[in-house]
Amino acid sequence: MNSRRLHWDVTEEVIQTFYQVHAELGAGQVESVYANAMAIAFDEAGVSYAREVPIAVFFRGRRVGVFRADKVVQRVVMLEYKAGDRLDTNWETQLVNYLRNSEIEVGLLLFFGPQPIVKRRDLSNDNKLLQSVIRRVSP
Repeated sequence: MNSRRLHWDVTEEVIQTFYQVHAELGAGQVESVYANAMAIAFDEAGVSYAREVPIAVFFRGRRVGVFRADKVVQRVVMLEYKAGDRLDTNWETQLVNYLRNSEIEVGLLLFFGPQPIVKRRDLSNDNKLLQSVIRRVSP
């Protein structure tokens, strides 16, 4: 199976919800407003998700930090919300790093800006550098 198609049904539902939320709220809100709106839309659609999912970062076998994924949908797609005037390329790197430190292989960067933007990133577990210390995400 083509990795770009991995969890395609979930990502399509998330993307449709993202565009609906952006259309209703428009640009200019803070990220937490969009996160809350996405949660309401997911609840109404019966989509399972977890918010602020902790994912540990390891170095030489020791935990050196924890970050929080904005949402994990159906345990298979990580979401990172951003808002502002323009998309920052560092946010894509951030999403890839989040994927690298989890067992989740698909991530979506959802940018609530003047124009809505979706960036999809796939990172196969077989290609992760820290294979021996990957920790299961438990939403």
